[in-house]
Amino acid sequence: MNLLHLSHIKRTYNANSTHPVHALKDISFDVNAGEYIAIMGESGAGKSTLLNIIATLEKASAGEILLNGQDLSDLTADEAAKYRREHLGFIFQHFNLLDSLSNRDNIYLPLVLAQVPVAEMAKRVKPLAKALGINKIIDRFPTETSGGQQQRVAIARALIAQPDLLLADEPTGALDSNTSNEILDLFDTVNGNGQTIIMVTHSAAAASHAKRTLFIKDGRIYHELFRGDDSLKEYQEQISNTMMTLTNGGE
Repeated sequence: MNLLHLSHIKRTYNANSTHPVHALKDISFDVNAGEYIAIMGESGAGKSTLLNIIATLEKASAGEILLNGQDLSDLTADEAAKYRREHLGFIFQHFNLLDSLSNRDNIYLPLVLAQVPVAEMAKRVKPLAKALGINKIIDRFPTETSGGQQQRVAIARALIAQPDLLLADEPTGALDSNTSNEILDLFDTVNGNGQTIIMVTHSAAAASHAKRTLFIKDGRIYHELFRGDDSLKEYQEQISNTMMTLTNGGE
């Protein structure tokens, strides 16, 4: 089932100036429910801009973007904020947890904003805490936990609202390799349970966990790879070779 549809998305900054910046020139792709997609490209290629448009944090300058048939470009700022709370989950490189709140209250935050009853919050957090291995630290504060634990808390916060789409922006960028692998294994499990994921990453190792990888160059889709039956190692090698070709200016 088609979940997300992007058609000829463009994003131009300073459009009326003498030096407009064309961050996205023509992006089109579809995402089916249950897919796990990685987005890669060099710095400045437009990856984060694309993620921000999908997240309704920015509006496209042109083109169409539909999530579950909802035209995201039609939303007002208030409608977009409500839509994000109800349909999207976010995971960031630097976790974005509030140090003044316990880990539990950080996880609850999207539900508090949506005015979900406390009993329902407690019901939802139990299986998440168990699955993510954070039961022992859930009532500590972020400053009392490791980077890997904080990212697990951030994943729980993103999932507790039961989003249609999980968006991850460099989710392993601030973690060491062992902890990164643990987080990526969790993503595999979450996706295996049916969660749709779009992840922006610079890491071929991280992207190799996805089922499909889109490469962006100069604001356009340059290439895409499908993992198919390849092993993580085989798929990572394909991704690395494609990035090398992209970086070297190959066609």
